[in-house]
Amino acid sequence: MVDVFSGRLLVSKDGRSVDPEEALQNKVVGLYFSAGWCSPCRDFTPVLCDFYTELVEETEPPAPFEVVFISSDHSAEEMVGYMHPMHGDWLALPFHDPYKHDLKKKYNITAIPKLVIVKQTGEVITDKGRKQIRDKGLSCFRNWLAGADIFQNFSS
Repeated sequence: MVDVFSGRLLVSKDGRSVDPEEALQNKVVGLYFSAGWCSPCRDFTPVLCDFYTELVEETEPPAPFEVVFISSDHSAEEMVGYMHPMHGDWLALPFHDPYKHDLKKKYNITAIPKLVIVKQTGEVITDKGRKQIRDKGLSCFRNWLAGADIFQNFSS
């Protein structure tokens, strides 16, 4: 993920700055393009939250998966107001980082919510993460992992 977030910081749900190189190393990463004002986003976010919780917080060892939220909210306050009650304990690109526009262009985001699953290089595994989670649940993670080319020490 060095290629994607090089030289940037991410923020945790509790507002701490996080080094993406450390936090995303050897993980399948879901880039979650979403916003609190978007009703389909508010519909899918709890589903993603449960998916994340089962994979990362309730599995031993935790699955090598991380979500990075890229906000389309209208203000930093809206973003925080959406993240705190609804999001899992995942990371976000800071609201004021103009890089979100580059990411939307790079991953061809024309509508939200969109969950793009990427390799460590930023190469797309699937841009249909939302549909796959809805259709297949946790089993879709195994396919993402197979396409991710990362060191694996995960079983479920």
